[in-house]
Parts: sequence; structure tokens; C-alpha cells
Amino acid sequence: MAIVSEQIRACASNRLQHSVIMAGTLVLAMLAAMSLTQPANAQVMSDWKKSTALVGEPQYADDFPHFNYVNPDAPKGGMVRLATDGTFDTLNSVPQRGNLGIGLGLIYDTLLTSSLDEISAMYPLIATQMRYPDDYSSVTFQIHPDARWHDGEPLNAEDVAWSFNMLIENNRGYQNYYKHVSGVEVINEHEVKFTFDQTGNRELPHIVGQLLVLPKHWWEGTDGNGEQRDIAKGTLEIPLGSSAYRVSRVVPGRTIEYERVDDYWAADLPVNVGQNNFDRIRYEYFRDSVVQMEAFKSDDYDYRVESTARVWATGYDFPAVIDGRVIKESFAERGRGLMVGFIPNLRREKFQDLRVRKALNYAFNFDEMNQALFFDQYDRVDSYFYGDELASSDLPTGLELEILESVRDLVPEEIFTTPYENPVAPDIRAFRNNLREAVRLFREAGYELKDGKMVNAATGEPFTIEYLLNSNRFEKVALRLKGNFARIGVDLSVRIVDSSQWVNRVRSRDFDFIYSGWGQSLSPGNEQLEYFGSAAADQESARNWAGIKNPAVDKLIQRIIFAKDREELIAATKAMDRVLLANHYIIPGWTLLSTRTARWDRFARPDTLPAYAEPAFPSVWWYDEEKAARVGAGQ
Repeated sequence: MAIVSEQIRACASNRLQHSVIMAGTLVLAMLAAMSLTQPANAQVMSDWKKSTALVGEPQYADDFPHFNYVNPDAPKGGMVRLATDGTFDTLNSVPQRGNLGIGLGLIYDTLLTSSLDEISAMYPLIATQMRYPDDYSSVTFQIHPDARWHDGEPLNAEDVAWSFNMLIENNRGYQNYYKHVSGVEVINEHEVKFTFDQTGNRELPHIVGQLLVLPKHWWEGTDGNGEQRDIAKGTLEIPLGSSAYRVSRVVPGRTIEYERVDDYWAADLPVNVGQNNFDRIRYEYFRDSVVQMEAFKSDDYDYRVESTARVWATGYDFPAVIDGRVIKESFAERGRGLMVGFIPNLRREKFQDLRVRKALNYAFNFDEMNQALFFDQYDRVDSYFYGDELASSDLPTGLELEILESVRDLVPEEIFTTPYENPVAPDIRAFRNNLREAVRLFREAGYELKDGKMVNAATGEPFTIEYLLNSNRFEKVALRLKGNFARIGVDLSVRIVDSSQWVNRVRSRDFDFIYSGWGQSLSPGNEQLEYFGSAAADQESARNWAGIKNPAVDKLIQRIIFAKDREELIAATKAMDRVLLANHYIIPGWTLLSTRTARWDRFARPDTLPAYAEPAFPSVWWYDEEKAARVGAGQ
């Protein structure tokens, strides 16, 4: 239900969630009394509302002092040093070009912001309140009169409208996400209205509330060299923001540092109390995972999310862990679904046969890989919403079955007869049986084994796959997969390229095979169009990585978007999940329903962390002077 910014996710502070506004009973009653004098199709406007919720009502009242999961008295100060992979070559988050610097979500505010202990509630930030007609055909926001950019200029409705137009003009992802927003109108300096090209879509007023608001006056001005700025191009010029942090230092490709804004206009708003506690936040880039780990051991950065099972099991035996200066801790992950795996590019003819894709799943020996590489720490993903209540299981019943019946002629029959299961290989005999099934499926698809190679029976062309990687971190996985596929005569070549080339090739759809996926919220909606919708399949930079074009999926996405209540949303989402799984658009990967972390013990946190965003580091944590004195201050 959201465009997920990796930079914002890295800060664990701005997860994009959505909600629906509750109609104001007073205004509804007044309008009802007037209805005899109005046209039959007159729109009934809701009263102005401060908070919204898609499921039930917002947890926090209009006058709430702060979120429950923060420490309102958290001290301000200190620095936190973070690390990330790869490199960056632009600080302009609008165009989908280049490698965007991490953390830029720290400098920009949005109209509304989410709480992290609710499924789909949002609260005022730039906008003080919102309202819309009962058919959801538009939404109007009032802008906070105190909103300011870091240069002191007022943030107003003109900035909001201009930002929307620039994002739509220059970013395919936003074009997809806001495709049903037909126009934006500045009513006055502090009021802006968005109009939609459809009615009944309850989500639209709320996804507009997530809009990234940019400074029109800055982008239309000139840089330090007197050159006209161009929002359609990448730049390493430090951008102007409006939020709790500003960019203070940039070493191109290597370092981005942010400093807290002392006179931040929204510092005392309830949604910000107890957050943004560090004076400085620094990100260091590393191109090699081994070097990155060694830098952590040497206290060159403070906090690490461990993504490698082998390192988690064997790599934390250095002195600082043993004597307690470094703390290992796992946090539960709740409130989000996930599908990750090996994604074949369906734009390549060789991957267009469902049986071929299914065969590759049979040839993948996850059980052996889990034991040999992952210390049996992972579970295999078997849903596009793995880990939450939206994941399908068993056979469809009730409303879910009813929804699937509406597309029965467009989906594999097995959806109604056989629950989806990944192949398993607890021993070599089971794996051999899986390999036989893989070969059988290839033969059904028109291939044959010839001299140990899987070839097209008609043309003699060998079946080959180039697996595109952007670092050496997955190389061991790739080599084991190569060995698996070789058992059925499929030649997998491993191509490691730098991050920039990987991004450009994926955006232009110049790949056979990548490992990627989709994160999901508990309130899926319009973003599914970009993930799996047919219209996004041929759009450069859209997140329909696989190139899925399926009319049944398109219909089910619309059912999700226009779901009348939570029950229908869950049923429609599970139905779409089954259709995606049955078409084998991905060879599912693996995950762990927890976040493994290690940190130098300089920080403190609230007693209660947000339910759907643990560990929420560093957004609700703070620098602990006493702990830092024991451990030593980082440089």
C-alpha cells in the first residue's frame, strides 16, 4: 500500500501505511437535512479530520501528546554511525536515475505520517487536517501555518501541488502509484485539493497524504555556480529540506552525514515528540561485505543489521562481544509480509512457459543450502505475504473462494484443488525425485536433455541463465544454485557487476535472473498495480520485476483496492496470492521472521518498542552518555 523508500526504511521511522477517514456526524446530519434542495448526485463532504484509519478508528485521540512507544523525555545529543552497501551518485530523490543516497527521508516531511503501533493509521504533519466527499472523488488538505523550509521560507500549498506535478512528470513509480489522481488545485496559500478519476477508492485520499513535499523555490533557483537547477537530473548538491534533519556533509560515493535542525518547525508536534534524538546521523558506504564487518569490529560504525546467517552464527566472537561492549539482539518482525526469491524475466521467451519456471523451483535444493550455508536458520517463503495474516494457506473457502470463482477461467485449476507447496529435499533421494520432476516439466515445455544439456527440442538452443548480482555477498548462493541447475542440464552463469550497472540493467529489464522481492504492509492497495499489474510490466523502472501480465491478477488487484471492508481485503489479497503462486513467477527464497542486530552499547531505548516496526532504530532511540562513557565514544 506504499511506495517503500529504502532510505526511509533504513531509518526505520517512516513506514508508509494508509488509512480511511471517518465521516463527521455533525456535518453529515446537516447535509442530510439540506438534501431535499440538492441534486441527487451531490457530494456529501466529511468534516475536517486530523487522523485517519483504514481499520477501525485511530488509536490516538486528536489531542494526544505523543505516541505510546516513545520516551517523551529522551535526551537529545550524540551521534549514531550507520553503514550500507554499494555507492551513491545523486541526492535528488525525484528521477529514477543513478544510485540515490541513503537517508534522504530524514530531510523531507510528508502531509501525514504514520504511527508504528497501528496497522494503518496516519496523523498530521505538514497537513493539520483533511476532508473528502463521501464518494472519495477528491481530498483537501489544510497546510500547517508554521510549516517552514530549512532556509526559513514558508512551506505552502503551492509547494505541495508543484511537488506532485514534478514527481508525476519525472518518476515512473509515482506515476503508477498516483495514476488515479487526475489533478491538483491550490485553493489558497494553506489549502490544496487533489481530484481523482474514479470514485469509491477509499485509499486514494490517504496515499496522497504520503506525498513527498519538495521546495519549489529552491528547485526553480540556481546553484552555487549560478547554474539553473534541474529536478529531472541527478545532483550531489546538498538539497533543501523541511524535516528534523539536514544534510551536513557529503563525501561522494562514500559518506552522507545529517545533523539535527535545532529550529525544526514541527519538533513539538505530537508525531515527533520523543523522536529525532540524535544530533548527527552518519552513513558510511562499503563495497565489500567482509570489509564492512571488519569496520564494525573496529568500532568504525555503531549499529549493524546482520543479513548473513553464517556471520551471525560464527562471526561475533570478537572481544567487544565477549566483554559486553557490543550487544547482539534479535527483534520480532510483525505487521509486514514479504516475498523474496529468484525472479526470472518473463520478457525473455524462455521463461514464458509456466512449466519451465516450475521446473527451476524443483531443481533448487533449498534444504541443502540452508544446512550448508545458513546454519538451518531460515524458513522457505511460500506466500507473497509471508509472515502476516494476508498469506494464503490450505484450500480457499468462503469469500476467498467466491472471489476466485470470478476469475476461474483465467487461473490454473490447481488453485482449487491443491494448496501451494515448495518442493522439499530432506535427503538426496528426495532431491533426485525433484530433479526428475524438473526434467519432466522441461520436456512438457518442449525441451530435451542432449549430451547432458537442456536444449530446445525444435531449435537445439541450450537453456542458459545469466544470474545478475551487484555484490559478492550472494556469490556462494549463486554457485550452489549453479550446481543445482547443472544437474538438469541448465547452464547458470554468474555475473557480478557494480551497483550502478545492476540498477541500470534491472531498470531497463536487461537481465535473465535476479534475487529481489516485495515488502508488503498489512493494508495492500494501489501499489500492487506497480508490483504485479500488467500495465507496469513494460514500464522501465516499475517494480513489476518479473514482467507479469495476467488478467486475473489485474482483476484481483482492483478487488483489493476497492474492498469494502477488512474481511474483503483479506480475502481478495489471499486470492491474488494464490494466483501469483500458482503461476510460479518467482522461485521463492528464504527469510527469518526477526531482525538480527548488533550494536556498540552506547544507546538506550523506550521500554516498549512500536509493535510493527521493531527495533525502530534509530528513530525512537537516544544516545546514552553513561553507556558511551563505559564503552568509549565513537569517532
